[in-house]
Amino acid sequence: MDSVEAPKKSLNFIEAMVEQDLRDGLNNGRIQTRFPPEPNGYLHIGHAKAICIDFGIAEKYNGICNLRFDDTNPLKEDVEYVDSIMEDIQWLGYQWENVYYASDYFQQLWDLAEKFILDGKAYVDEQSSEEIAKQKGTPTVPGTESPYRNRPIKESLELFRKMNTGEIPEGKMVLRAKIDMTSPNMHMRDPIMYRVITDHPHHRTGWTWKAYPMYDFAHGQSDYFEGVTHSLCTLEFEVHRPLYDWFIDQFQETDYRPRQTEFNRLNLTYTVMSKRRMLQLVEDGLVSGWDDPRMPTLCGLRRRGYTPEAIHNFIDKIGYTKYDGINDYGLLEHAVRETLNKTATRVNAVLDPVKLIITNYPEGQVETLQTENNPEDEQAGIREILFSRELYIERDDFMEDAPKKFFRMTPGKEVRLKSAYIVMCTGCKKDEEGNIVEIYCEYDPNTKSGMPDANRRVKGTLHWLSTENVVEAEVRLYDRLFIVENPTADERDFRELINPDSLKVLTGCFVEPWLKNEPALSYFQFQRVGYFNIDPDSSAEKLIFNRTVSLKDSWAKEKRK
Repeated sequence: MDSVEAPKKSLNFIEAMVEQDLRDGLNNGRIQTRFPPEPNGYLHIGHAKAICIDFGIAEKYNGICNLRFDDTNPLKEDVEYVDSIMEDIQWLGYQWENVYYASDYFQQLWDLAEKFILDGKAYVDEQSSEEIAKQKGTPTVPGTESPYRNRPIKESLELFRKMNTGEIPEGKMVLRAKIDMTSPNMHMRDPIMYRVITDHPHHRTGWTWKAYPMYDFAHGQSDYFEGVTHSLCTLEFEVHRPLYDWFIDQFQETDYRPRQTEFNRLNLTYTVMSKRRMLQLVEDGLVSGWDDPRMPTLCGLRRRGYTPEAIHNFIDKIGYTKYDGINDYGLLEHAVRETLNKTATRVNAVLDPVKLIITNYPEGQVETLQTENNPEDEQAGIREILFSRELYIERDDFMEDAPKKFFRMTPGKEVRLKSAYIVMCTGCKKDEEGNIVEIYCEYDPNTKSGMPDANRRVKGTLHWLSTENVVEAEVRLYDRLFIVENPTADERDFRELINPDSLKVLTGCFVEPWLKNEPALSYFQFQRVGYFNIDPDSSAEKLIFNRTVSLKDSWAKEKRK
């Protein structure tokens, strides 16, 4: 019988454009992209969307993708961010062809700026930033020209060179392009090309430079210098494109130019993605750091238990369009559930334990049973678990006076202990305050998994652990960081909107003992509870698990009420 071919995945608009360019023989069939982060913060899941298209296009069409750090602002940049960005890209499964820095081109950019001055296309302005901003006008009101706009070329050139000697204090002078102060595009109204920064060394060039190119001047030219064919960026850069083109028009000598194409950025409910807001969360101690598992940073998601496959799965689901929107956090959780369901080993973990005593099971006897590691994966095999007279079960799996539809443990009703026996609850013991301290049941020895009576119809199945074979663990239950869908749009201080239940720490939990030997970030399904991974702070002496996501989407259920 012929195998059924999987339906061909349709192309997104960027892939369709690239394929058309290849058919047209543009750039002699060469494909070159780049991922150009500023090294001034940790990457978040929005950057992952850009990484996937930049590297993915190069991979799919036999091109190359370079990593370029747009390091034009020494005040905010750090080697720490460079290292973390590289780690995150590799974690997502990509490898760059070359590593470049905008600072590699500082001399070329400087020479280009001098050419602009000599061609009468740039001038040194001595006004304050406030005066320049005021003269810019508004989208409906034309700007007014700077009094320095027509200063002699020689004078501008001399002052520009002084801007880089340390003679000119910060804020005293800028170099501006001479374009059009009446343009409907505000970015074309004599944008700043260079500013002076004297009190902070650059992370690579030290104190060599005192005048630094603005991002908008360096970015497009860097693409041009490198030979980028497809410059992919988010929609907010669409209005910058005419400026990038104008700069290149002034000096290009061939038909080549990078083709800029914009796509929608990734916005997510119940979180914030601006570096400024995330930095506030970290500095105010509202989260434990950039890798706090509640953060949308890639290092935070990694620590929470998200896998690269889950991130790719999510980005495949949301796709690339020309329209900005906001994606539901529930879809990200759905993507990680879908991914981990296929790969995560099922383990028994009891987060709020209460003792269950099987009164008719022989005292002192310990039995070895077998359980499957993952019902979704036949190759995952089986493992052995110990069964004994005294077990731990979840406290909320028992009710003394249960409603009709409660199918877990209650006096007089049978339940199945997973991979073990069917038991019937006979009662419980309470302390002086009425808290249940022990639950009693009797087992049917003929109902062991694999025996004839094991198929007896029983509605409830519980997970459990033998008291003879457990290790204690701390379990951190993470949830959404904010209580509102779009904290950025809320008028209140975003710090007031933090979900007070975004982290609950449980101690005195029990898990299977072999887990203490597993490496950090290993992930598992705690049966009937959710997906968890081992925190990097964990040790054999103190096991710590982070909840990646619950088994079911309780938020969607709440919203439907």
